[in-house]
Amino acid sequence: MRQGFTRFAAVGAAALALVPGAVWAQASTDAERWAYGPHMMWWGGGLAMIFGPLFMILFLVVIVAAVAVAVRWAGGPAPAPWHHVAPPRTALDILKERYARGEIDKEEFDERRRVLGE
Repeated sequence: MRQGFTRFAAVGAAALALVPGAVWAQASTDAERWAYGPHMMWWGGGLAMIFGPLFMILFLVVIVAAVAVAVRWAGGPAPAPWHHVAPPRTALDILKERYARGEIDKEEFDERRRVLGE
């Protein structure tokens, strides 16, 4: 029994040792295997090769835009403006300023205020 197992193991080991040789024997031996020719990057004269860099740039733009949107979203609402915006001046305000500067007298001030409807 022991001799049969040893013989079986020896035959199995020899078969395993010879398998790579059988595979290599079936491999192509053409000398033009690594020469220039119609490979994946050379189909149609190389015009299609422009799509690789374009899609890489497009992918990077999408990633940068997604990061910018995520940062804006995580930052919360926009802060209030730091400067104070003065309310617009009305005609009565301008009239009061002119009266205060002495450009018009009391009668003219009252007449124009009445015309403005105040």
